Amino acid sequence: MLVMLGVAGHALAQSAAAESIASSAAPSPKDLLQRNCAQCHNDAMWRDQRQDAKAWEATLYRMMGRGAVWSGDDIVTMATFLGTEFGPQVPKIKR
Repeated sequence: MLVMLGVAGHALAQSAAAESIASSAAPSPKDLLQRNCAQCHNDAMWRDQRQDAKAWEATLYRMMGRGAVWSGDDIVTMATFLGTEFGPQVPKIKR
């Protein structure tokens, strides 16, 4: 009986550790966009700006000055994503 409890306890600990790792994985750029940008802006903000990654990075830092909460890694991820998906070289999306 004690062996079964030990095995069950070990399995639960492994499951909890796996969940912890999964929850600590970096969010996708689209998740960050929804969580941090869409609170105040609609999609026209990033769809119409047409900035490169460097300009997006400056925009994100400016938003931090207005109360947005970003980590340094999140800013790099988002600036790269926005510059790639909505940069000046990408054709505008027809509405």
